[in-house]
Amino acid sequence: MKVKIGAYKDTGPQDVSVKIDKWDTWSMDHTLAYIVVPMLEQLRDTTHGGPFVPYEERPDHLIGTIIKDRGETDEFHFEAWDWVLGEMLFAFQSKHEDWEHQFCSGEHDRTFIERTDGLIEWVKGPNHTFEIDTEGRNAYQARITNGFRLFGKYYENLWD
Repeated sequence: MKVKIGAYKDTGPQDVSVKIDKWDTWSMDHTLAYIVVPMLEQLRDTTHGGPFVPYEERPDHLIGTIIKDRGETDEFHFEAWDWVLGEMLFAFQSKHEDWEHQFCSGEHDRTFIERTDGLIEWVKGPNHTFEIDTEGRNAYQARITNGFRLFGKYYENLWD
């Protein structure tokens, strides 16, 4: 699909060509992450401004004091926006990583057995030491989810 999109007055419309294959929407969240990550990295590295990030969304170390003569900005205004971009990047980069593996430890030692009622079940063997740090995994997933939430909330602020 080829479309013309708007641009600055002096350069005119920009031609953009986008090719979407059927498999691109099979796991669209992964496909989009390949596009979004380098764009967010470039924005982070070249940004010239940023929106106000409310205090309730910031980590504690980025809560400042409002400077009256500058409106709604504070001494951590730009650092807070950098943090938001970093959280968005973390979320999208996680789509391409086997991040859940870091919360697993030990070895599997399990076998199938057939019960007397004909059903099959797993039975742990004597060397089964596999464990999952569900608290750590859930905290990591919550950070990913928050990064995607921030992406949606600040979508219209993704400009340089």
